Amino acid sequence: MGTDDTPPIAAGAFAFISKGWREVQHSATADLRLMRARADRELEQLLASAPALAPRPPVAAGAPIAEVEFVRRRIQPKIQELQRQAALGGWPPGPAGASLRIDLSGITAIRNAVVAEGQGNGRWGIARWKGDQAEEEAKEWEVVRMIRSGLKEFERRSLSSDMLAGFRGRSKFVEKFKLSLKSLNKEDRESKEVPPLDLPEILAYLVRQSGPFLDQLGIRRDLCDKLVDMLYSKRNVRPMYDSLSADKSLSENLTDELDLRIARVLECTGYHREEGFWNEPAKYKISDNRRHIAIVTTASLPWMTGTSINPLFRAAYLARSAKQKVTLVVPWLSKPEQELVYPNNITFNSPEEQETYIRNWLQERLGFEANFKISFYPGKFSKERRSIIPAGDTSQFIPSKEADIAILEEPEHLNWYHHGKRWTDKFNHVIGVAHTNYLEYIKREKNGALQAFLVKHINNWVTRAYCHKVLRLSAATQDLPRSVICNVHGVNPKFLSIGEKFAAERKCGQKALSKGAYFLGKMVWAKGYRELIDLLSKHKNDLVDFKLDVYGNGEDSEAVQATARKLDLSINFFKGRDHADDSLHGYKVFVNPSISDVLCTATAEALAMGKFVICADHPSNEFFKSFPNCLTYKTSEEFVVRIKEAMAGEPQPLTPEQRYSLSWEAATERFMEYSELDKVLNDNNAQPGRGGKINKVRKMPLLSKLSGVVDGGLAFAHHCLTGNEILRLATGAIPGTRDYDKQQCMDLNLLPPQVQHPVYGW
Repeated sequence: MGTDDTPPIAAGAFAFISKGWREVQHSATADLRLMRARADRELEQLLASAPALAPRPPVAAGAPIAEVEFVRRRIQPKIQELQRQAALGGWPPGPAGASLRIDLSGITAIRNAVVAEGQGNGRWGIARWKGDQAEEEAKEWEVVRMIRSGLKEFERRSLSSDMLAGFRGRSKFVEKFKLSLKSLNKEDRESKEVPPLDLPEILAYLVRQSGPFLDQLGIRRDLCDKLVDMLYSKRNVRPMYDSLSADKSLSENLTDELDLRIARVLECTGYHREEGFWNEPAKYKISDNRRHIAIVTTASLPWMTGTSINPLFRAAYLARSAKQKVTLVVPWLSKPEQELVYPNNITFNSPEEQETYIRNWLQERLGFEANFKISFYPGKFSKERRSIIPAGDTSQFIPSKEADIAILEEPEHLNWYHHGKRWTDKFNHVIGVAHTNYLEYIKREKNGALQAFLVKHINNWVTRAYCHKVLRLSAATQDLPRSVICNVHGVNPKFLSIGEKFAAERKCGQKALSKGAYFLGKMVWAKGYRELIDLLSKHKNDLVDFKLDVYGNGEDSEAVQATARKLDLSINFFKGRDHADDSLHGYKVFVNPSISDVLCTATAEALAMGKFVICADHPSNEFFKSFPNCLTYKTSEEFVVRIKEAMAGEPQPLTPEQRYSLSWEAATERFMEYSELDKVLNDNNAQPGRGGKINKVRKMPLLSKLSGVVDGGLAFAHHCLTGNEILRLATGAIPGTRDYDKQQCMDLNLLPPQVQHPVYGW
């Protein structure tokens, strides 16, 4: 069997069986039975498949029939003999060589039969054996190729089985694999509560992460590695994996163990961080033509105030463009605080409920579908300031992948106690919109002059540190750094529709506005109620037949009503309503004597409905003076004249140009122009806020660099001061607003602050 004319099939089978027998003779009887069972199955498959390859044709005779007869007459008996040999109770007794000769005899007989038959009739082209190089190679017979492939497959499977059986318990690779699986299974069975990092582990990781810095100081890397090994070897927690590769050095093992330890602790705490430990987050990169705009405001519906309504419409109209995606970020209040702020006892159990309310309210007033996202950040309501103060870092609720352009509605308010990432560091372009005349409100309080002086400088400080551009709705606000004056607010489209309907009714001769005068606003003294009561009480005799209906809710409701009753004024008080409510459509005159507003939304809505508006000659009303129905006054005597004039006359219908100037489409165009947002959106390669702030700064690079240094210093100082709880409380902050509390974590599904900012996650 070792001669050159031995067929490759027989030679391969002999090599396989010889090698297998040398290994199997030292194995258990069970392994031998497994091999015999597998051999039986393979031989049965050969017997079953051989007739199928050459079925007897029903009509034709000749070669195919002769092939089948050859298989039946010469090959099948030999295979059956092999099967009987394997079916015996054990291998034939005797030495290994005899057994091998007996087993191989069947295979040799098959070989001889195939060769003899092929040489006898010459009807099949059989491939020449390896030793005969003289004859040309021909196409193999189908049955021979099938037998050869079957034997090779049998050899491969049996060899794999024998190798696993023979080397079980002795293979180093398999042993390591089993240990790794065991360690992983053990890890899964262990409690999810992983011991916290101890001090040596924290120091080891700190030294390791500080490698580049230490390298700059001249400390060699090998010394750092030794220090890490020394610190980590003193840890109190046992190693998690004892089966690290033995080929690695001790230093490499400890390094891998430290990585696994840190990862395991972070995983079990639920801590997630988009950026690395030490790297600053990469700024938003423009990967496509769509930009991201985040609009952050200080109030939300159902609180009917300007900072909840106007940013909502701004988000809807900015989202109409295909150039940008928009996210509106609004405060979330816990349920007890919702009861203090929201009218008509409206409360929400979850942010999803409030988002549904906001979208339904907006959908009723828009003629299109507003496609923008709404996100919530935790807030606290301040009774003293009658406003919502953010809790924690508001900027973290905008993902870094969406941190492109930020619009801060009331940037002073948002950043008074902001202790988090700098807006201009996280966003490419930051725009502030100043809504409120804070100085006017503060002057009305005790020690108001001193407080107003401090707040004025704080507002300048935070807006310069955190904004690239500031838009002031009117000159009523304080002059802020990098600011321009422009009305970027519009009115609800529903009010314009109401005005068009009234104009059409007047053309038909109908009297659309049959009621008298009214005032609508949040019922707090600073919203114009003090001025209104003073004017009516001073000229009570001049306005004998004049009656005023007042709609509003607020913290000063009882005090305002009590004062009006005490002075016996002709004022009827009603609960607050939406200005678009049907009960308010029939009024002809809207009276608004407030001088604390920056740009009164209710005044714009009344003008859009085609009503008279009586307001003070004040910078906050500068935008409305161009409308013929806006009647302004400077003195109390002029106020009386304007009241009588409006009650006796009829308002003029608005022209198409005037209606458009009040719309949100026009307001959005003004916003894009004055904030330079149109340039930012159209220039994808620009770095807005860096080199393109103001034309004068572009021409003076040194001035730009100095300005950036000053801004950075102001932001750093503000961050340090707002991190001290004593200083926060001394300046009027709500206790515990540096981070959000447990209830807010539950409402917004947030991780606790100690998990968000662990000691090992610097």
